[in-house]
Amino acid sequence: MQALGVPGIGIAVVERGALAWSRGFGVTHAQRRTPVTDATLFEVASLSKPVFAYAVLQLVDRGELSLDQPLVDYVRPEYLGGGEARAWVESISVRDVLRHSTGLPDWRKDPAHEALVPSVKPGTRIDYSGEAFVWLQRVVETVTGESLDATMRRLLFEPAGMRDSSYAWSPALAERSVYGHRAPDATVEPGGSEDMPPQMLREQWSAAQVLADRTGTALSDWRYADAARALPQVQAIAPAGLVAWPADILANAAASLRCTIQDYARFMALMVHDQPAAWELRPATRAAMLARQIEVPGRWTDKGLGWNLESTMRGPVFYHSGSNGGIFKSFALGDVARQRAIVVSTNATNGNVLYRRVVRAATGLDLLAFDV
Repeated sequence: MQALGVPGIGIAVVERGALAWSRGFGVTHAQRRTPVTDATLFEVASLSKPVFAYAVLQLVDRGELSLDQPLVDYVRPEYLGGGEARAWVESISVRDVLRHSTGLPDWRKDPAHEALVPSVKPGTRIDYSGEAFVWLQRVVETVTGESLDATMRRLLFEPAGMRDSSYAWSPALAERSVYGHRAPDATVEPGGSEDMPPQMLREQWSAAQVLADRTGTALSDWRYADAARALPQVQAIAPAGLVAWPADILANAAASLRCTIQDYARFMALMVHDQPAAWELRPATRAAMLARQIEVPGRWTDKGLGWNLESTMRGPVFYHSGSNGGIFKSFALGDVARQRAIVVSTNATNGNVLYRRVVRAATGLDLLAFDV
């Protein structure tokens, strides 16, 4: 940690389908020296996606969503493009989102003015897309009539005992959350802070919290329409360029989950244990989540529904990485056959170098995923 400039890390291990061990090391903020504890919340970035995918598949199991239904049948975002790509837009399905075959970009560079359109025919190749998950989040809002956090609490967080998990923000969550840190040799941009790099989600949420306090509606209860209404007022009080579109101040299914390391391990346990409770995914649905969903010649890894899949000398594993703002790095890996899993979350740019060392040492696996 010292050599790589990583102030804080959390590690949790699942054995025999249950949380077996967890520990935090270091501090949440390099200057304030607040220690990482069992109550520390990590910003797990794109590890948000598999958790959301699980809830989406719960809705599929309940008949409230269909995997192969076009998203436009549920909700048609106002920022969708048309023209020659209209037929492609119309064909994007729930399955395409979860296996990253929508053809949509990860994130638009100028979401306030740029239309969202696929660059290729959906279902033909892998294009990792956070934008697609935001669209699917709006679909889930439409189907459930709830905010993202309300749905996640009802379907997953409460029954799984994930009491320290949220896609949203509040002053209490802010107090327990880690700060992100640069690499030791990073160049500070002109006008930037020597002590701390921009904290993106924390700064966007803090601006939105002002509006939430005025209206008396918790950010965890905001839906996309609420964020859209609040956008002009938030932009008026936020630094220029910080908030561009409603998703910047909305709980984000693709990227904004924050939780304790133990809570994420509890989720990983759901993926690997062999005695699912009645509220969990049906065995066939969980198997589909961890099965190859699209044939793309020449790929060294496969896509399940929300997870990446890789074959190793010890058999198949599933995994996902996460990176927010280049300063929050996380990784989760599971092995269903052995009912084992590990999750590592850090608060620094070089956290990915550190979590690779942890995973290699703990599992004996050197994944191809680590080479890209």
